[in-house]
Amino acid sequence: MNQPSTMDEKLKAFERLLIIMNELREKCPWDKKQTFQTLRNLTIEETYELADALLEEDLNGIKEELGDVMLHMVFYAKIGEEQGAFDVASVINTLCDKLINRHPHIYGDVKADTEQAVKENWEQIKLKEGKKSVLSGVPMSLPAMVKAYRLQDKSKQVGFEWENREQVWDKVEEELAELKEHTIHGDAADPAKVEEEFGDLLFSLVNYSRFINVDPESALERTNKKFQHRFQYIEAKAKEQNRDLREMTLGEMDVLWNEAKTHS
Repeated sequence: MNQPSTMDEKLKAFERLLIIMNELREKCPWDKKQTFQTLRNLTIEETYELADALLEEDLNGIKEELGDVMLHMVFYAKIGEEQGAFDVASVINTLCDKLINRHPHIYGDVKADTEQAVKENWEQIKLKEGKKSVLSGVPMSLPAMVKAYRLQDKSKQVGFEWENREQVWDKVEEELAELKEHTIHGDAADPAKVEEEFGDLLFSLVNYSRFINVDPESALERTNKKFQHRFQYIEAKAKEQNRDLREMTLGEMDVLWNEAKTHS
C-alpha cells in the first residue's frame, strides 16, 4: 500500500485538479459546452460505476471512480463560479460549516455516545435549520429500493420504528398473504391493487432488511450478478454443444444451472 500523502501533498493535488479544470473549461471544445444539465446524466452514470466498484471492493476501481466523481464536483463548482453563484471554496466552506453544526458532540457540548444518538441529533438539527420534514433529505430520483430504505431509516430517527424483527416479519407475512389473496383470481385480479400489494410486500421486506443488518440494494445486486453469471454459463455450454437455448427444455437448462452453481 502507498504511504499516505501529507496534507501539503493533498492540497497541491487538489490545486492541480483546479488548474486543469480551468484549462479544460477554457480550451477544450467539449468541456466548454457542458452545463449543469448536460453533466447530470453523466454524473449519475459515474456514481453507479463507483457503486459497482464499491460492491466488488475493487480498490483500484474505487480509486479511479472516485476521481471521476470528484471531477464532476469540481466541474459543477466551476460552472457555478462562471455564473457568479458559487465557487469551489464556497462549496467546501458551506460543507465544513454544515459538518461542524451537525456534530455538536464534537464541536460543542452535546453528548452523543452511540451511532443512533448521533443520527437522531442530526435529524433534529436539520429540522431546526428549516427542513420541513424528517423525510425531506431523501431525493425523489433515488432508485425505489434505496429510497424505501432511506425513508424508513429517516423515520426511525424520530421513533417511528418497530420494536423488534419479529414484529417486522409478522408484517412481511401479512403483506405476503394480502398479495396472495389479490392474485388468487388470476386474470380477474385488479392490476392496480396487485401492484399496490406487491409494493407493500417489497417495502416490508426492505424494512426487515434493516433489522437483520442487510443492505437490500447490495443484496439484490449480488443476486443479479449471481444470476447473470449462471445464466451466461448456460449460454456458453449451449454454444459448446451447438444448441439453441430456445430449443432446450427447462430440465436441460436446469442441469446446466446446477453445474454453474458449482462454479460460482
